[in-house]
This record gives sequence, C-alpha cells and structure tokens, in this order.
Amino acid sequence: MSTVATWPTFVSKLKNRKEVAERTIAFRFEKPSGWTFKAGQFIDMTLLDPSETDSEGNKRGFSIASGPHEETLMVTTRMRDTAFKRMLKIMPIGAAVKIEGPFGDLTLPNNASRAVVFLAGGIGITPFRSMLVRAAKEKLPHRIFLFYSNRRPEDAPFLEELQLLERENPNYKLIASMTESEKSQRPWNGETGLINQEMLARH
Repeated sequence: MSTVATWPTFVSKLKNRKEVAERTIAFRFEKPSGWTFKAGQFIDMTLLDPSETDSEGNKRGFSIASGPHEETLMVTTRMRDTAFKRMLKIMPIGAAVKIEGPFGDLTLPNNASRAVVFLAGGIGITPFRSMLVRAAKEKLPHRIFLFYSNRRPEDAPFLEELQLLERENPNYKLIASMTESEKSQRPWNGETGLINQEMLARH
C-alpha cells in the first residue's frame, strides 16, 4: 500500500513589501496560528487567479527569510521580468496566495561543537538570514561564520541587518566581500573580490 506525503497547505494574505536591495523586494505574509518551520527551510507559493501568467507558471519555491519567532512569514526575491514576479510586485496589500510547506533540511546542526561556515551570494542569503536571526534570538552556542559576496553594497539584501547582528551574537562573524565596489555610490571598507581559499583561511 503506497502512502502519499502530505504537508500543510494554507492561504495567506500579503501584509507588506519592502525593497531590501536594488531590484530586490521582501514580502511579508500572515503566518497562521500554530504553523511552524525550522530556520533554513523553504515553501512553495502559488498566485491565486493572477491577471497575467506565462510559461513559467504561477508557482515558485522560496526560502523563508524570516526567523521562526517572527510574527510574519517573509520571502525575498530579485525582481526579474516574469509574469509571476510582475504580479507579486503589484499585488495589493491583503491579497491572498496559497502556501505549501515547509520543506527542506538546510538547517543549523544540532551539534554546536563544530564551527558553522555559510557561503552566500546575493539573494542566496535568505535561508541564512533566517538561521542567523534565530541564533541571535535564542542565544545559540553555535560559532557561525558568514561569507557573503555581492557586486556592490547596494546589491546586498539585509547587509546592514547582518552587520548589526554581530553586536547581538558574539558567536557570529560576518565577512562580506564586494566584487565591484568601485562601482558603488557607498563607501566600502570590507573585503573585496571573490571568496577564495585565501580569504577563507584568513578568517
């Protein structure tokens, strides 16, 4: 007898949206009472009866960028020119989407005796943001190093928040690097160039 895997499915309403880097928007949705996830997991989101669609369809997978303790469910995305993202960008506050999940096991290890090293670039920061805010909130003992690469500070989602988290969590260190810092309108005194073996060894 075969069994079919089931997972929570619910309808959630958009609460707000905010630009967190150039061409990158964070969307916060209602989180149902009693629904839980582990920091680092992802969901599938389906637009309900959008006025526009294309061959890529109305469903996308998103890492959850919010921490489990936060009141809303946040996903963050680069705004490419697809029907899905055009509809998401103009969706009115209070509009509903279908959410399935959570899925995945990209989560902090239970064993806190070994250091954890995160390597992230651009929008790939989202699951790590979830884990880092959880670690700070719960004062976890894990020693965490985040290597975070972007072209410019303007392109780096959550950069200022990730810098501030170092003050909250003495076990966490951010090593942010910019590959095109000379094109930035902001001063940058951190690492430059691609993350490589020399940079990893130095930190």
